[in-house]
Amino acid sequence: MSATSTATADQLFEQAQHVLAAGVSAGMRINPYLGKPLFIEHGEGAYLYDVDGRRLIDFNMSNGAALLGHDHPAVKQAVQHGVELGIICAAETPFHEQLAARMVEIIPAAERVRFSSVGTEATVVALRVARAATGRSKYLKFDGHFHGLSEHWLFKSADPFDPASPVVPSSGGVPPHWGDDIIMIPWNDAEAFETVMREHGDELAAVICEPIHYNAGCIPPAPGFLELLRERTQDHGVVLIFDEVLSGFRTNAGGVSATYGVTPDLTTHAKALANGLPLSSTSGRADLMAHLAPTGTAVHSGTYSGHLLSVLAALATLEILTQPGIYDELNARADRFYGQMQEIFDRNGIPVTIQGKGARFGMYFGPTEPITTWTDAFDHDHVTNQAFVQQCNERGVAFHGYTKAGPPGHAGFSLAHTDADLDEALNVFDTVAGNLAAGRT
Repeated sequence: MSATSTATADQLFEQAQHVLAAGVSAGMRINPYLGKPLFIEHGEGAYLYDVDGRRLIDFNMSNGAALLGHDHPAVKQAVQHGVELGIICAAETPFHEQLAARMVEIIPAAERVRFSSVGTEATVVALRVARAATGRSKYLKFDGHFHGLSEHWLFKSADPFDPASPVVPSSGGVPPHWGDDIIMIPWNDAEAFETVMREHGDELAAVICEPIHYNAGCIPPAPGFLELLRERTQDHGVVLIFDEVLSGFRTNAGGVSATYGVTPDLTTHAKALANGLPLSSTSGRADLMAHLAPTGTAVHSGTYSGHLLSVLAALATLEILTQPGIYDELNARADRFYGQMQEIFDRNGIPVTIQGKGARFGMYFGPTEPITTWTDAFDHDHVTNQAFVQQCNERGVAFHGYTKAGPPGHAGFSLAHTDADLDEALNVFDTVAGNLAAGRT
């Protein structure tokens, strides 16, 4: 079997389509650039090993969850300890308090913490708390920001280039009236935000954002924009929510709020919190978190909320992420890697803009100027991106694709990626970029 053969995976995908909806357990498991999912046999450090025996340097890292790398020994040991304790759920343990206390220490917004299982739950809980605290129902979200897959978030502007465009569902099965409480504006548009707050500030329960818009690749906040959100929400008694499900722990152990020095009222975490195990959190000011039942009226519970295996994994993960110098090394490696990627594309004459912060980055094929808004990213060239991903995959480097229209998705590396791993990947990028420049597919 050749190094690029996927015969076993192709057979598995054909069989899966007879028993799984669309052949997968989640819609985005199918890579739109490959037309199929990866079928993984195991992961180790920076690598995935597929069912056909291929080793792939992984630049998806479980959609960003595996920040320490796959099969990290400390995380594995923590999970094994949880198994030995009896795989406890639907109960409190001393480890829950320990994890919450650690998060209160390192996350600026966290005075109280409540655990859930996945990111969508955490964002819904945050919105529910904001509504309970303010007695208001409307909320502002930024067009294109991803906050999960509940009906609260599955809306978009009908025309993202028209500020007056109505809000419409972004998924089948979502009743349009769920969008009646949403006000939507572009990210990084200070003028639009000021206007909305003047006209609707006293009606809003919450303003929610991805403080770094990683789900569109990597669009950082414009200088002063987070500060503006903080100031105006305080002026109008609106709860400011930073959704750090994806951005959490990428640039700093304390997240984006620690990096930029802006503290929201509530924040959400998931993904990297437990290095790949299902765990999410809603945390924030004590007076706001008191609105959660049983001390308040905002209902939240769940059999698997704060599952012990995930809590133990999170304790092990945070122990590593809070070691001195970890983020100095991570951010220095990121800056070097992204700069080298950009140089390769520039030298080969391929128009690409690389934008990254910490361990996560976006590749914008086509644009050659900085991407500062959601609509800037609509010029992304998916045809070239697809050819790049396909050729990288054939050469042992894995990127996930999230869409074939609009902005690209995000990619990233882990603490397990060594300089040698990144150099090997850069050599592949150089080869592929040369092929694309020469018209070889």
